[in-house]
Amino acid sequence: MTYRQNYQTWLNDPRLPEACKKELAAIASDEKEMEYRFGGELEFGTAGMRGIIGCGMNMMNVFTVMRATQGLSEYIKTLGREAMQRGVVISYDTRRNSRLFAERSAAVLAKNGIKAYLFDDVHPVPMLSYAVRYLHAIAGIMITASHNPKEYNGYKVYGEDGAQMSPEATAVVVKYIGEIGDYLSVTGEENSPLIEKVPAEVDATYLEALSKLTLSEEAVKKCGKDLKLVYTPVHGSGYLPVTAILKKLGINVTVVEEQTTKDTEFSTVKVPNPEFKETLSMGIALANKIHADVVFGTDPDSDRLGVAVKDEKGEFLALSGNQVGILLLDYILTRLKEENALPDNAAVVKSFVSTGMAKAICEEFGVALFETPVGFKFIGEKIKQWEQDGSHTYVFGFEESCGYLRGTHARDKDAVVASMLCAEMVCYYTYIGKTVYQRLQEIYAKYGYVLDRNISIQYSGLNAMKEMNAVVDALKTVNVEKFGSFAVEAVRDYSKDVRRAKDGTVSALNIPKCNCVYYELAGGSFVCVRPSGTEPKLKIYFSIRARDEGAAEAELALVRADVEKLLASVK
Repeated sequence: MTYRQNYQTWLNDPRLPEACKKELAAIASDEKEMEYRFGGELEFGTAGMRGIIGCGMNMMNVFTVMRATQGLSEYIKTLGREAMQRGVVISYDTRRNSRLFAERSAAVLAKNGIKAYLFDDVHPVPMLSYAVRYLHAIAGIMITASHNPKEYNGYKVYGEDGAQMSPEATAVVVKYIGEIGDYLSVTGEENSPLIEKVPAEVDATYLEALSKLTLSEEAVKKCGKDLKLVYTPVHGSGYLPVTAILKKLGINVTVVEEQTTKDTEFSTVKVPNPEFKETLSMGIALANKIHADVVFGTDPDSDRLGVAVKDEKGEFLALSGNQVGILLLDYILTRLKEENALPDNAAVVKSFVSTGMAKAICEEFGVALFETPVGFKFIGEKIKQWEQDGSHTYVFGFEESCGYLRGTHARDKDAVVASMLCAEMVCYYTYIGKTVYQRLQEIYAKYGYVLDRNISIQYSGLNAMKEMNAVVDALKTVNVEKFGSFAVEAVRDYSKDVRRAKDGTVSALNIPKCNCVYYELAGGSFVCVRPSGTEPKLKIYFSIRARDEGAAEAELALVRADVEKLLASVK
């Protein structure tokens, strides 16, 4: 059917709630909006689905959520009675309709004879991942749109290992979802005895698991109570677990009270993304007022951590996800080595768009480094692989987008454990007489300066994803010899799993495929272009090696100008 026919079908359906009918009637003369809502379906991929909240096939609403849950239910039923009895854990964050979507998901599962464990309040992504493992559930559902603007919500599915569902299982779920043509036909059983609260012990055991991952007990004991740390949950689900773990360790924390409320509008920030310094502005203002040492901020589902520390002038510097990543990597490996606890087969995992500095640090410590596509599920897959074959011991994983995980209690990025580690890292450096900023400068002095930065090009409309992929596909057809003053040494086409060196040599990348072009530049720098899997944004990553920050900024300007020319030529 055409988008107009789909629109009329929904509008005239007697099962459609009155509020939805009014919403759809209001766009009767807006062809562009009508086409966006009904010209396609909200895509369900390996990261689940994410979209703008509203009525329509291409929107996040109870109908698209229940339809997705019915597809998941059909998949679980194929796994047998035991899988159905093990059940599905459901969590949600503070976004619009999150609790409603969680309740409807539970009701659909129950209607299908599948047990549903529902958290009685907001809980972060890592606690959902942990709960799936702790309760031996067959799957998990997280209602969240992570760091997206307030207009969005999303639906993420986790497998029994606590990692986001595998591509193979997702494909089966998608098939079942696609067989449900009538969105309004899916029903649930809201008062079913199959719907249970997640046991309270899950929270306690999660915090206990995290406390076992501490690395600097003596430093925390000496410095934790006097540490001046400001934390903001940015109206999200991190408030209780982050403050609880810091309190458990005896680390002093001051919260931004105005941002502890469960505000669906995130009214104190432009976007609830701790990658941006602006999102931490209220925390920094409070830190300046009380003369604090460090500022933390987590996003709505508390899987991302933003950090700001004082520089040599005493001014707060918002660290990038790459900077926090290398600081934590250096700290974890240093402390494990100092305690003679670094495994002989230790391994670190990062996404391939994250900083190249990780390689030098891992080589210094004799630790294996593995790269994956963007998406923490791929890091989770590495953990699972090594647990099965014993070839490596996972010690740390990170992504440049402020996602970090130490430990195997969860299989997704965990801003709660990252907050704990960053706080004790501050205590450790205080204990030995230096600051985190000073340690960062020591790392640059030792391994060479690297400037890591990314930009995003916003797309819109129903065909946004198609248009972004078309740009990336077009780049693969253009021969590029240099960006700025850097020669292109090789080009990686992750969609075909090949690396082509400038001498014509072709080799396999041997990692999961994704649509991405990666340019290896002389001296260890790189440029990478990929479409976001969660937002209508084309993302360009730059990693520039240079003698110092000034030289890197100058080189970045030249490289970026050439990249922009290249993108303009293929659009």
